Amino acid sequence: MTANQALEPAIRVQGIEKSFKDLHVLRGVNLDVMAGSIFALLGSNGAGKTTLVRILSTLLKADAGTATVHGFDVAAKPGDVRESISLTGQFAAVDEVLTGRENLVLIAKLRHLKNPDAIADDLLARFSLTEAGSRKASTYSGGMRRRLDIAMSLIGNPPIIFLDEPTTGLDPQGRVEVWQTVKELAKGGTTVLLTTQYLDEAEQLADRIAILHKGTIIQNGTLTELKRLLPPAKVEYVEKQPSLEDVFLALVGDTGETDTADDPTDGTVPAGKDLR
Repeated sequence: MTANQALEPAIRVQGIEKSFKDLHVLRGVNLDVMAGSIFALLGSNGAGKTTLVRILSTLLKADAGTATVHGFDVAAKPGDVRESISLTGQFAAVDEVLTGRENLVLIAKLRHLKNPDAIADDLLARFSLTEAGSRKASTYSGGMRRRLDIAMSLIGNPPIIFLDEPTTGLDPQGRVEVWQTVKELAKGGTTVLLTTQYLDEAEQLADRIAILHKGTIIQNGTLTELKRLLPPAKVEYVEKQPSLEDVFLALVGDTGETDTADDPTDGTVPAGKDLR
């Protein structure tokens, strides 16, 4: 990293616009993401979250505005941007025919890295998948597949990772597993840009939250700053009842790191609040 890269935000977006024929998806988006932080881009379906991520990851060209990632202009130096990032989409991109370990070894070899076996073993341990490493990915639970997917995206140690709605379709346990993984990434110095439509996910994870609505950022700040936008809460003494998610997690026990496989066909939708 150069001196200039160390001083400027890891991601800077200025006036980005994008339209598809008559559909204006992004209408002048501005945001900065500081290095080593978790930044949540919160918005409903169709707000433009994935479109912005695709522009920042050089998969799509903006109609107007500029963006830099790790100090590189996404339009002028797309190759340098790609070397600096990893992108994890809404669904886990793992090869279910291969074992977890074989998936990791394959990516390490495709990146022409030395000691792919050692890299795979290290990541399996880091993501609590060592015992499941010899099993086919098709036997993994949703949370385990997503953790393997994120582990694969970290091969090569990219300083910036984009997570596009990483908990889509996961059950409560799987969501908590992914949340813990994201927190560990930031602790290790990785910059995380997270898109989500789940309010509790942004609240649990993000250092800063930007609300994207109809193609523009309508608010951007820390959770505390955003809460200050509303009038002070009236203090009332009421009995707090546990939520259904509290009950579920209490009944199933430890939600930290599990290597047991759920039904791989189970498409349980997470129980958290959303904007839909």
